[in-house]
Amino acid sequence: MKTIGLIGGITPESTILYYRILNDLANKEFGGSSSCKVIINSMNFEEIQNLQKAGNWELLNDIMADAGKSLENAGADYILICANTMHLCIDAIKEVVKIPVIHIAEATAKEVNLKNLNKVALLGTKYTMENTFFTDILERNTIETIIPNEEDRQIIHDVIYDELAFGKLNNDSKQKYIQIIKKLILQGAEGIILGCTEIPLLIKQENVSVPIFDTTLIHASEVFKLAIE
Repeated sequence: MKTIGLIGGITPESTILYYRILNDLANKEFGGSSSCKVIINSMNFEEIQNLQKAGNWELLNDIMADAGKSLENAGADYILICANTMHLCIDAIKEVVKIPVIHIAEATAKEVNLKNLNKVALLGTKYTMENTFFTDILERNTIETIIPNEEDRQIIHDVIYDELAFGKLNNDSKQKYIQIIKKLILQGAEGIILGCTEIPLLIKQENVSVPIFDTTLIHASEVFKLAIE
């Protein structure tokens, strides 16, 4: 099995999910006491969050590129960015490493196509919902994307940064998410992309009447398949 490099800490909660999923997959695949070969380079989320708020994506690109290069130097064969939002910096990483950096949106688009869905809704941070790095990839895969309205985008974003980033699961926030999802389904969404790696902490398939796409699980599973080929 090859070694998987994780750019983590953005947030620690989602990094824990990635680590748990990868080790569970390895144990199911190989049995016994098997676990996954993983190297984690964990960022300081406070620093990342402040730079995001300041719009300093040039420095974020530098930080993420350095993180990717350090994983390659440490022996990683593949790199995952453990956050949807920070895929805004994926090109900066690809420029400095020779190993594959697996894109979360590309892996998700494959899963949506496997379900033969034409239109999905995307939930995530405002950076993910209001930029096009995710939706452009869906469009290239003939998938139409619905984005929540401005008020709902703010609710989704605030819950991620104020609650889920710290592992806080608030039932009122869960109900708000479910109501937003119901509106998106009425607008024609045939599936819901949980386009923030912390949202699966709050929203499960049993909460939603159409298929959900857990980008954390999809992303981790995609790199695991590659690592054991």
